[in-house]
Parts: sequence; structure tokens; C-alpha cells
Amino acid sequence: QVQLVESGGGSVQAGGSLRLSCAVSRATVSNYCMGWFRQAPGKEREGVATINSDGITNYANSVKDRFTISRDNAKNTMYLQMNSLQPEDTAMYYCAATSMNCYSASFSWRTYNYWGQGTQVTVSS
Repeated sequence: QVQLVESGGGSVQAGGSLRLSCAVSRATVSNYCMGWFRQAPGKEREGVATINSDGITNYANSVKDRFTISRDNAKNTMYLQMNSLQPEDTAMYYCAATSMNCYSASFSWRTYNYWGQGTQVTVSS
């Protein structure tokens, strides 16, 4: 069973930065389409960024040019560097993996088979 463990969340002021990590075990991070999703209270879960097994990345328009998704194959870990954070970025952030490719799975969270427990990001104005 693939296991995903997020870390790196916290509280920052608007304009600040955070880096989230997603440690992958019992699987190889580069073999999956990996994604970051977030869910704010009362809102639907939304896709933030994905990275395919071929390294191609995709971002939601709301985070483009501010967030960067990456992975370290040697550490079997995925990251989300978040810069210029805004209060609307406040949410629980989840990493997820799917055996589909990202071109098919995209930001459809129901197509992701494996999920982490989430890490909270809070941005104050």
C-alpha cells in the first residue's frame, strides 16, 4: 500500500513562503502522477499542481507563477514551494498519487488512489 506523508504546513503572513513536502513510501515517486490538492472549510477540494512521471508539471491558474511543484527521486519525495502566499491560499493541503498519467487524471481528485493525511496552511492578512 502506497503511503504518503505531508509536512511543512504552518501559519504565515501574506506575502510569505512555505515549502510542503510529501514523503512517499512503498512506491517510487517518479512512477506516478503526483498532485497537490487543497480544501478550505466549506469548499470543494481543488487541484493545485501536478507532476507527471515524465516530469511535466501543471498548475491551477490561481497559483501559477507563485507555486512550484517538484520531486526528488533520490529522496522519493515531492515538494510544493509556495511563494507570495495570500489569505485565499488558506486550506488543508493534501498530496496524492495516481497510477494514471497526469494528462488523464489532471485535477480530478477522484481519480487519485492514494492520499496523505493533509497539512494545514494558514495565511493571515
